[in-house]
Amino acid sequence: MKKQSVIVLITFILIAMLAGCNSKSTRNDSSMGYPPDINTKGQVVSENHDKLPTVYMTKNINPKGLMAAYKALNREATGKVAVKISTGEPGNKHYLDPNLIKNLVQEVNGTIVETNTAYGGKRAATAMHYQVAKDHGFSAIAPVVILDENGDISLPVAQGKHLKEDLVGARFKDYDFHIVLSHFKGHAMGGFGGALKNVSIGYASSRGKLLIHSAGKSTTRWGAEQNDFLESMAEAVKAVIDDVGSNNFIYINVMNHLSVDCDCNGNPSAPQMADIGILASLDPVALDQACLDLVYKAPDSKALVERIESRNGILTVNYAETLGLGSKKYELINLDA
Repeated sequence: MKKQSVIVLITFILIAMLAGCNSKSTRNDSSMGYPPDINTKGQVVSENHDKLPTVYMTKNINPKGLMAAYKALNREATGKVAVKISTGEPGNKHYLDPNLIKNLVQEVNGTIVETNTAYGGKRAATAMHYQVAKDHGFSAIAPVVILDENGDISLPVAQGKHLKEDLVGARFKDYDFHIVLSHFKGHAMGGFGGALKNVSIGYASSRGKLLIHSAGKSTTRWGAEQNDFLESMAEAVKAVIDDVGSNNFIYINVMNHLSVDCDCNGNPSAPQMADIGILASLDPVALDQACLDLVYKAPDSKALVERIESRNGILTVNYAETLGLGSKKYELINLDA
């Protein structure tokens, strides 16, 4: 009996050690600043995999790679489909290339949607914004709708610390399903822009943008404590997802032209790091966190990391997780294997 007990104990220890070795593709500590090893075979390797969201990745930043990322999510875009992008401020050349996204948008019979800005520029008024969308090539590949061309509507924010409501473009209600297609890059105020920013600021009307930037205090002026602004972005995301339902969203981040400045900047800094790839998930928190991890791991990301940290950008992801919008732990699967 003693010999059998020893054998059982040794077997148990070996199983535990193997389980620990087989968790490399799962992100377990967001404070490390490093992503997990990519699971090159695509198989699940964590014993807790059923509790973690999956983030898919391809290094192929081309129409085929984008379509592969969409297909990997196994959630078909149905009904009237909105494809949320940034049309890019004139002078900026880093926004998503219409030739890159054309096949996907047309595959889902999607409508490209955007909202007017709140800072002036050539996208602050609807007529000018439509012209920019045309000039940048988006109107040639699909219908384009500026969601707040007819004003805005209010969405409630459940249990928000800063926002009681989120003001989105009135035509937001026209759509059944949303593909949040984001250019991941830096941002002058948020530190970085990805899926969470594209949902929060991206769907907000001009007044709604000011409401977020003022942390719920005003629809006519800017100004809030930085952390309050970052948390307000996450609260706006919650309002949007709660209204439509999480099953009617998918999220794709394109990690190219990784400038420290956003596509809203008409004179952005040149990227100081190499392109990384396309990532996709059903979880916006996991997706943005995976992108951040890849940035931190990249050897040439000093400028972008400084931009993120100087704005405390990670707070938006942290707070979004506390609001129940997703998980910072994830499994990263390589679609190129």
